[in-house]
Order: sequence, then structure tokens, then C-alpha cells
Amino acid sequence: MPSLSNIAAQNLQRLIANGTYAVGKALPGQRELAETLGISRACLREAISMLEALGLVRSHAGKGVFVTAGTVRNSDDIPQNPNGIRPEAIFQFRFVLEPAAASMVAADHREGSDEFRAIQTRLEAALHGFDLVTAAQCDMEFHHTVAWRSGNEAFASVVEKYKSQVAYSLQLPFANPKSIWETADEHRAVIDAIAAHDPGAARLAMQTHLVRAAARIGIRFFQP
Repeated sequence: MPSLSNIAAQNLQRLIANGTYAVGKALPGQRELAETLGISRACLREAISMLEALGLVRSHAGKGVFVTAGTVRNSDDIPQNPNGIRPEAIFQFRFVLEPAAASMVAADHREGSDEFRAIQTRLEAALHGFDLVTAAQCDMEFHHTVAWRSGNEAFASVVEKYKSQVAYSLQLPFANPKSIWETADEHRAVIDAIAAHDPGAARLAMQTHLVRAAARIGIRFFQP
């Protein structure tokens, strides 16, 4: 079930899409906006942080939050992670853990790919509607499911512990409107490898996905 901040982000995304809050214009102040959406200001700040990672808005200290939907973000203008961990560090952490998890899912012949394909269907539907909030939620669900389906409860608990940090790193690549479908294409390669029960291919597909996702926001990291 989506959190209140995700629902708020969805509502704000809709208001931006329908022109209520136009590109280049500032959003109303926090108090007014929180009252309009019927949420707390703390919840609103979480929603704005998500939309900023997705490239739909940009905060400017002392000036407010401005709508930037559909504009390309510079690689040196990545919004700060609210949890304080550098995006390079998050991608490197994920590169160590997630390819191994994908390989383990593929190696388990008792497991199939139906759950992943269902997530993929929802992800692609969201992308068709340019619903980046839902797409990011599906993206998180995909990676979370890989960790849980690995059969290693330590992998799953680590991803759960760092869920907000992982979610932030997943949201950032969606900020480039020209490449939003690349995430879906790369997920499909992982799913196909899992369906074929090919651990090596699943590991490589996940590694490729993580490296390319980082590159889409101008990030390079050492691959251990």
C-alpha cells in the first residue's frame, strides 16, 4: 500500500501534469500546499523530495520549489539525498549485492518469473502514462522482490534497512525524459535470465542495469 508521502507525490504529479502548477512556476508555500493536499508538512517534504529526485521539481533555497517537469537535468545538479549518502556510494553498494541476489533467484528452479513479469507490466503501464511516481514505486518493488526471492534473509533485511536510500537511487534516472524506458528494458533482461534459470546471465543483466542507470545521471563508480 502506498505511503501518504507517495500518495501526496502522486497528487502533486497530477497537478503538474494538468497545468495547475506550470513548468517554470513556483509551487505554493508549504503551509498552503499541505492544507490543499490535506497532509502534514513533514509528509509534504517527503513528497517534494521524491518529485525532486524524479526531476519534476527543484528546490531553491530562499526562493521556493519550482516545477521543472520535462526539462533535462544537468549531471552536476543532482538533488541531495535526504539521507545524506552519496548516490555513488549507493550504486556501488547495490552493485555488490543485487547481481548476487539476481543470480541466486535464477539458480532456484523452484522459482518462476511470474511475479516479476506482473511488476514489469505495471511499470510499463506507468511509463506509457508518464506516471513517474508509480514507475519509481514499481522499480523499487522489482529490486525489493529480487532481494527477497534470493532466499538469503540477510540480503532482504539489508535492502529493507536501506530502502529509502535505494529508492532515491532508483528515482534519479527517471529525471531524463528521453531515457525513462531504459529501466524497463534492462529489467526485462534480468527477468528473462531468471525465467531461463541462468544465474550468470541474471548477474550480468543486473550489473549492466546498475551501471547504465548510474551513467544516466552522470555517475561512474568503481565496480568491485
